[in-house]
Amino acid sequence: MKLILNCDDLGISEPVNECIFALMEQEKVTSATLLMNCPFVEAAAAQLARYRQCSFGVHLNATEFFPLSAHPGLKPILNDRGEFAGKLQGVSSTSALRKGVFAEWSAQIERAIALGVPISHIDSHHHTHTIPALFGVLKAIQKKFGIRKVRLTRNVFARSEHKSNASLASKAVWNFMLRSYYSTKTTRGFGSFTAFYDRLHAGSRLPNEVEVMCHPGGANFKTENELLGGSWKQDLPPGTQLISYNDL
Repeated sequence: MKLILNCDDLGISEPVNECIFALMEQEKVTSATLLMNCPFVEAAAAQLARYRQCSFGVHLNATEFFPLSAHPGLKPILNDRGEFAGKLQGVSSTSALRKGVFAEWSAQIERAIALGVPISHIDSHHHTHTIPALFGVLKAIQKKFGIRKVRLTRNVFARSEHKSNASLASKAVWNFMLRSYYSTKTTRGFGSFTAFYDRLHAGSRLPNEVEVMCHPGGANFKTENELLGGSWKQDLPPGTQLISYNDL
């Protein structure tokens, strides 16, 4: 098994930055994605050169903090203060909104480039890049910046999580389209660290290439952080390789 451990939300706060870089030094994670419209992203970007064994991507955002662009198409997903108002599910996907999200995600990647981030891949905050109505936006972003590696929609679940056949089928179709249209490299599986740990500990079968997301230092991820800081690496199957997106 080839395993990527990606830390989401790099740049969101000083404690999160410190936790992520500490885990990189301990060789417990291999990758991270930066939230480009967050207050501590510049401090994070300034340290990336110290971790050349890891990959760094952009955590595309359209749900939290202030946008980097001022595109009028974003108005339906902003609050009265001009911040992103929350999740995009349920918001009508108009042409104006899609143009606004494209402009914003472009601005976020352009800021990453300006800060010297060696962009290996993209994923997103709250999985917004996997919303079917934004598939065209995602592919336009990939083409504009020549990014060929992208996170899947989640297809690795804990044993207690039950997904309908229809849900699993729609995910499989989306992942197939992601790989096929503007040829894109992905892992074979993707899930949360808690789901991965559950299946690993139970001896359940896992894909031979899997990305696991984690949120070091995140206030809402106490259980995940406790597991991540433990001895889980001892349970990995013999021959497991920890890789980054640069190795994919």
